[in-house]
Amino acid sequence: MEKSSLHKLLDSSEIGISSVGIDNLEKFSEILLEWNKIHNLTGAKDKKSVYENIIDALYPITFISFPKNVLDVGTGAGFPGLVLAIVKEESHFTLCEPLKKRATFLRFVVTMLGLRNVSVVSKRVEELEQFDFDLITSRAVTNTKLLLDLTKNQRGVDTKYLLYKGSLVFDEIDDISDCELNYDIFTKNKRNYLYIRSVNVV
Repeated sequence: MEKSSLHKLLDSSEIGISSVGIDNLEKFSEILLEWNKIHNLTGAKDKKSVYENIIDALYPITFISFPKNVLDVGTGAGFPGLVLAIVKEESHFTLCEPLKKRATFLRFVVTMLGLRNVSVVSKRVEELEQFDFDLITSRAVTNTKLLLDLTKNQRGVDTKYLLYKGSLVFDEIDDISDCELNYDIFTKNKRNYLYIRSVNVV
């Protein structure tokens, strides 16, 4: 059987996931494009753009392992949290999305795909109950300093961060004076993935 366009893209990025995961990503793409016609959930208006966003979301699975409890801040149309949840079934993902129409979309996809490892919370992250997540992810929500502050009640001593950043990531890190960060930056195309292994408040 010939591989789909998405499957080929995953292979070329050396992202290995199951055939079930690929099928569910295809279904997610179709649902997103259908909803996007009416609700304008994302700037990705065609399958090629959606696939590019999927690859962007999934690339970190090539360099980090995913722990038990993950919080995704500002999931939006599903990137990166929902996409990661589709392929990382052994981890539980809490998708924090305050915008009601996006939260409704996320819940619809979770139901349609039968995902049992996802909770959708339609609140701002600072309104969540205190809980120490193992990993906090976020893409294009706010700058690193503010995000660390907004998630302080969701962070324990062992919490790690995976932040999807652009070219300003180095300036953002330089701007942080109240914390010492142990971090790595992984780069693919124009994306900088900031992986913070520990946050020590000064």
